[in-house]
Amino acid sequence: MIRSMTAFGSARLDSDAGSISAEIRSVNNRFLDLSLRIPEDLRFAESRVRELVGRQALRGKVELKLSYAAIDREALRPIDAEAMQALAEQLQWARQFIPDLPAPTLAELPREGTARGGLDADVWLPMCEQACAQALEEFSAARQREGARLAQAMLVMADEIDTIVVRVDAELPALVQQHQDRIAQRLREALEAASPEGFAAISGAELTARIAQEASLFGLRVDVAEELTRLRSHLQELREILSGKHASSARGGSGKRLDFLFQEMNREANTLGSKAAALSVTQAAIDLKLLIEQMREQAQNIE
Repeated sequence: MIRSMTAFGSARLDSDAGSISAEIRSVNNRFLDLSLRIPEDLRFAESRVRELVGRQALRGKVELKLSYAAIDREALRPIDAEAMQALAEQLQWARQFIPDLPAPTLAELPREGTARGGLDADVWLPMCEQACAQALEEFSAARQREGARLAQAMLVMADEIDTIVVRVDAELPALVQQHQDRIAQRLREALEAASPEGFAAISGAELTARIAQEASLFGLRVDVAEELTRLRSHLQELREILSGKHASSARGGSGKRLDFLFQEMNREANTLGSKAAALSVTQAAIDLKLLIEQMREQAQNIE
């Protein structure tokens, strides 16, 4: 399955203890670069969160942010009467020296019980896991949708490359024949320029053999059948990868295989251009290189 490295996902979870939010975003990168932004109060969830993200992402610059809001249970506790009486006596004594000393607010009055000393991991760790799992689910779905769009765009380009390969293959016999005709014309012109009786001095069989030899040498120089065959083979593998049928697609990491494949396709296009015997073949090699480069740029976003 083709998956993009560019995506976003978020989730929010509410409970009696409070709420927790998770956001995950990623962009393309050669390797997995995971950055976690977790409050110190939730630091106990770091290893678990890192494990969850590692199951979903193989490559990319990934950033996950956790935030929370805990319900303040202190404000819900009853006021401590004894502590309040002691506070009133202290306030009365202090006003002997500072007459305008203000009284404490309701929120500042002492409460019964002990104060909370941090978040309970048994309560908040499952919440962190669930919020991250939901965000990762949305994140993964977004990567698959974007990956499908990238794959479709590259398949269209692959069809264009296939069309060019078929056209060049069909033109090769005509190019060899045209060159053979040019050789024959030049030999006749050279013989006529050297001697008006030039044709009498050389037999038809010798002339035919010479033309055949020159045409054969030209055919060897411009023979690109091997390059076209390899391009067809690369196109077949490209379609298998983009359709999810290739073994690498099931394991993930199709982007690296695609990058190598485009390097090989570009090599064949370069060779095709160096062997070009006509302007049409040169133009075909240029078009191939442009399409291959466009596909390579698209593949930079594929995991």
